[in-house]
Amino acid sequence: MMHHCSLVALENACSPFYVGIDLGGTTVKLGLVDDLGQTIAWNSIATEVQAGPEDSARRIGAAVLHLIRSAGLEPSVVARVGLGSPGTLDIPAGIMINPMNFPGWGGFPVRDRVAYHCGLPVAFVNDASAAAYGEFWVGSGREFQSMILLTLGTGVGCGIIIGNLIIEGEHGFGTECGHIVIDYDDDARLCPCGHTGHLEAYASANAVIKRTQEALDSGRSSSLARRLADGAALSPLLVAEEAEAGDKLAEEIVMDTARYLGIGIVTLVHTIDPSGVLLGGAMTFGVRESDLGRRFLKRVRQEFRRRTFPVLAEKTVIDFATLGADAGYLGAAGIARLEHEKAQSTTTGRQLTRDRESLV
Repeated sequence: MMHHCSLVALENACSPFYVGIDLGGTTVKLGLVDDLGQTIAWNSIATEVQAGPEDSARRIGAAVLHLIRSAGLEPSVVARVGLGSPGTLDIPAGIMINPMNFPGWGGFPVRDRVAYHCGLPVAFVNDASAAAYGEFWVGSGREFQSMILLTLGTGVGCGIIIGNLIIEGEHGFGTECGHIVIDYDDDARLCPCGHTGHLEAYASANAVIKRTQEALDSGRSSSLARRLADGAALSPLLVAEEAEAGDKLAEEIVMDTARYLGIGIVTLVHTIDPSGVLLGGAMTFGVRESDLGRRFLKRVRQEFRRRTFPVLAEKTVIDFATLGADAGYLGAAGIARLEHEKAQSTTTGRQLTRDRESLV
């Protein structure tokens, strides 16, 4: 697994320290992070969902302690842990609500059990919001006052940060922007959530595979047909490879994906008018490193500009995220830091009030 961040030596780190956890369906990534968002140590363990949530919580707690000690620190210097978790969450209760890829985990007090097993307070956050906060704190969004991160993968995840506020919503469904409607026709594409016309039904990895398969089934000629006949599996990566090699159909699939995203971004920008919109996740077509990635981004921007107001077309930054798979644990650590600072300021506030009362 790739790890992008360069590690910083302990003597160059700035306390207090935080641990960020990115809980995935197969892997849990953990990072020990300082007050400036620099990574001191990093590790990952298998999630082993099928072993049950208590077993995972126990191993995550142990991994947190192991990570801190491996860096030559004591757990007492870590102010707080951040846990970024997939799915719809009940944040105040610290639980996942009907998590798709975590059968048997719904209703399990994952935040409190991880806290119990590592003996440290844990901040709980949606994984897409964590990734967004990571980009906002130390990634592509460093210069932004407010931003939207769309994570393009199996589905379309989203996080929205305004100032230091992470939008969560009243019922844990805040920033489910993969489910904004971009096509209201009766025959619009079906989203995995069961509704039609959602952005995710058009711009996710699953949607790319489905749209490509439909085009091939309808008899469109493409070098993809030959690759599939040779035993390759249909994936966005395969589509990207053939598009790079000049296949017309593959190119069209990628550019249509960009167009759908552009349309979705218009709605989001018209809702909150952020400094910028970042695109992250596994399906970013080689980002700036590839000609295809650059054309993909250009097409997203074109579609956005075509449908928005002149000032927004000119001022809104649309770009790729830069932290890759590290965004999740970095943002979880950053949110732990926010919660810690909030707790500190209310304690100080209470202390001042108390001191005042004693003066009266």
